[in-house]
Amino acid sequence: MAGGEQVLHSLDVAKTQWYHFTAIVVAGMGFFTDAYDLFCISLVTKLLGRIYYRLDGSPTPGTLPPHVSASVNGVAFVGTLSGQLFFGWLGDKLGRKRVYGMTLMLMVLCSIASALSFGHTPTSVMATLCFFRFWLGFGIGGDYPLSATIMSEYANKKTRGAFIAAVFAMQGFGIMTGGLVAIVVSASFRAGFPAPAYNENPVASTPPQADFVWRIILMLGALPAALTYYWRTKMPETARYTALVANNAKQAAADMSKVLQVEMAAEDQGGGGNEGRRAFGLFSGEFARRHGLHLLGTSATWFLLDIAFYSQNLFQKDIFSAVGWIPKAATMSALEELFRIARAQTLIALCGTVPGYWFTVALIDVLGRFKIQAVGFLMMTVFMLGLAVPYQHWTAPGNHVGFVVLYGLTFFFANFGPNSTTFIVPAEIFPARLRATCHGISAASGKLGAIVGSFGFLYLAQPQSPDPAKTEHGYPAGIGVRNSLFLLAGCNLLGLLFTFLVPESKGKSLEEMSGEEAAGPNRTVPLV
Repeated sequence: MAGGEQVLHSLDVAKTQWYHFTAIVVAGMGFFTDAYDLFCISLVTKLLGRIYYRLDGSPTPGTLPPHVSASVNGVAFVGTLSGQLFFGWLGDKLGRKRVYGMTLMLMVLCSIASALSFGHTPTSVMATLCFFRFWLGFGIGGDYPLSATIMSEYANKKTRGAFIAAVFAMQGFGIMTGGLVAIVVSASFRAGFPAPAYNENPVASTPPQADFVWRIILMLGALPAALTYYWRTKMPETARYTALVANNAKQAAADMSKVLQVEMAAEDQGGGGNEGRRAFGLFSGEFARRHGLHLLGTSATWFLLDIAFYSQNLFQKDIFSAVGWIPKAATMSALEELFRIARAQTLIALCGTVPGYWFTVALIDVLGRFKIQAVGFLMMTVFMLGLAVPYQHWTAPGNHVGFVVLYGLTFFFANFGPNSTTFIVPAEIFPARLRATCHGISAASGKLGAIVGSFGFLYLAQPQSPDPAKTEHGYPAGIGVRNSLFLLAGCNLLGLLFTFLVPESKGKSLEEMSGEEAAGPNRTVPLV
């Protein structure tokens, strides 16, 4: 058995060890920060509207104008998309480890900087916030391909799916922490600086100290990421990158034996056992022949899933007001509103979002990726139609419990389904020297879907009536929520069809999936 092959085989059969769990936490911190930030910004935008865009004499509290709201929320998506492509490419060029600390430091610095957004006018504060949120997104984007690739290359083949899913499931903790931080900070300030409701006293309903609240919430997101920075810099380069891309089997064996309790002896053979491997680039005919459909499958499924996944913001307002969790904005003070929305979103996250992630972790290496993804898309289609067909029934008073249950089930099957598997599979099926790049391309397609889901549907879901009183302030007439739900169900059905382009990787080694040759004197793995 050649040196390179022996190292990779040792990794594939290595028992699950303490280091694997350390790697999950260290790699998962990027996703924690990502989820924390995305969760909190939706809470914070309401408060920003009250602080910076209050209109004297208006019967309702200030809200961010549509273009400002789209910028504050969307600029991080654009940053994430750019970061996924750039750091994915860089991770294959320079190695995973050399780029890995960079993305985390970018996240930490930009989380703090976005909380320190300065300016004398509302426009300058928002412009500064948008600038730092772009670079925060850029760092978060880099974490997608790098964390997935690093975890897949460290893991053994038996539990690899669960390990990558666990990294992604750190998003669940990020969402819960974001909710809890917002609840605690807003409750503390509300107790310390009591304020009347907006309809009692519009000016006093937003105390000056509210400006600290959103800054503290955004800044605290940097803390967990900063704590794991030291361990990130101490992680060795993955053996697969060292052996298959850098062609140094001896170094790969030395690195891995430091962190994993496995015997690895690799005689340095110059080529690391890879002399016979023909290299091909991302834009070559050879790549298109072997992996072209795979890349189309992973990118299209992620794109379609994120359209549906990120459009959930549309319905949360309907749900909260229908269930009576959140009264009309004018009947609350600024901090009261923040507290109530944070509480409601945290409850929904706890019931619908977080359990789905952990179902995936538990079952992915039992059921396989394909089944989980296909069933997830199918169930999302069914539940979206269940919301859309009798939409008038659900919006009638007294029927909101059924609406909430169906809504929760939709997102349970997103997380115990394509939201997890679209992240896992691209880290398993492409060759080592293109793995992070291909994952980055797939993830960037997903973020493109997120932009469509968040903003396209924000406009589409406005009522069809041209009467401006029925649409949200500043938005043109759309196709209505019911028709939007039908469109989303169609996206999920398309996602199910594209799932058939993606191969099953359960229980197979990465080299088996990517068709990489590990040639040795005794054995040759064919290039298929």
